[in-house]
Amino acid sequence: MSSSEKKSEKLVESNTPSNTPSNAPSDTPDNSAGTQLSGRLNRLDAMDTANTLADQRTGTGFWNVLQSVGAAMIGVQSRKNRERDFQHGKPIHFILGGLAGTALFMLVIWLIVQYLLATSQ
Repeated sequence: MSSSEKKSEKLVESNTPSNTPSNAPSDTPDNSAGTQLSGRLNRLDAMDTANTLADQRTGTGFWNVLQSVGAAMIGVQSRKNRERDFQHGKPIHFILGGLAGTALFMLVIWLIVQYLLATSQ
C-alpha cells in the first residue's frame, strides 16, 4: 500500500460513526451537550411565548380598563385606545368597569346633594 492509500483509508475510518469522540454531539437522548442545548432552546421558546402573551395582553390591565371606562364616560375616548380595547380586551372587564364607574358617579352625586342639603339649612 502506498502512503496516499493509507491516508485515504485513515480518512475513511475517521469519518465512520464508531470513531466519533464521546463528547461530540449526537442525536441520542443521553447526550448531555445535546440535552443542555435542548433545554436552552425550550427556555428560549418559553420566553418567546411569554413575550408574545404579554404583547397580546397589552391593553387589558386594570389601569387601562379604568382609563378607558373613564374616558368613554365623558366621551373623549381616542380611536387608538378604543381599537386596542376591542382587539385585546375582554368585554366583561369593561362591563364591570362601566357598572362600577356608574355606581361611583352616582355615589359622588348623592354625597354632593347630601352635603348641600345639610349646609343649606
